[in-house]
Amino acid sequence: MKKFLVIGGSSGIGKAVVNQLSNEGHEVFATYNKTAPLDEFSNVHFFPLNVLDETLDFSVIPNELDGLVYCPGAIDLQPFSKISSQAFIDDFNLQVVGAVKVIQSCINALRKGKGSVVLYSTVANQMGFKYHSLVASSKGAIEGLTKSLASEYAPKVRFNAVAPSLTATPLAAKFLGSEAKVEANAKTHPLQRIGSAEDIANITHFLLSDQSSWITGQVIHVDGGLSTLKM
Repeated sequence: MKKFLVIGGSSGIGKAVVNQLSNEGHEVFATYNKTAPLDEFSNVHFFPLNVLDETLDFSVIPNELDGLVYCPGAIDLQPFSKISSQAFIDDFNLQVVGAVKVIQSCINALRKGKGSVVLYSTVANQMGFKYHSLVASSKGAIEGLTKSLASEYAPKVRFNAVAPSLTATPLAAKFLGSEAKVEANAKTHPLQRIGSAEDIANITHFLLSDQSSWITGQVIHVDGGLSTLKM
């Protein structure tokens, strides 16, 4: 049995990751902010955490961790000229600074466990979509952080990022609020469907496992072929 920490584990991709790890019998420590967990597992320990707080309390986690997953994120698509500089700061604080604070708080436990860290980017970084300047700026930083930390902490801790396309999660609900929107978005992908939280959890689970023990510093695209195939 291994021990994992999932930040933002009560909804969307985080919830799917927690379910997969707990079903395998691992001990999971998972946080929630606004969405309190509904499911109860004897091997899952939920505790409240707001990554925007100045200090973070991780006193409940063990002194040795086998893996960390950072899930908090936002999708705010607007024309660049309408986005305030404060909006860029707020998004960066949530998606990047929050991850930095969590990793710094847990790095010693991860080194003891020779752990694996999984962060999340976006297909928009490679593709260059309009109205994505906010999220692409933060996720671009995540990709740089992933590679830098992978180098700094090798061989003790592995760092990888997953870059999804639009997935059917609560975070993306406003873009998939009708069958017509789902169908239209699906048609933009070579595999002709929208990804699920489980699709992203599957690759996350692989990167946390010993099966990926020779993989670090990578940004792995799980996007229905959108980033590499022309239709």
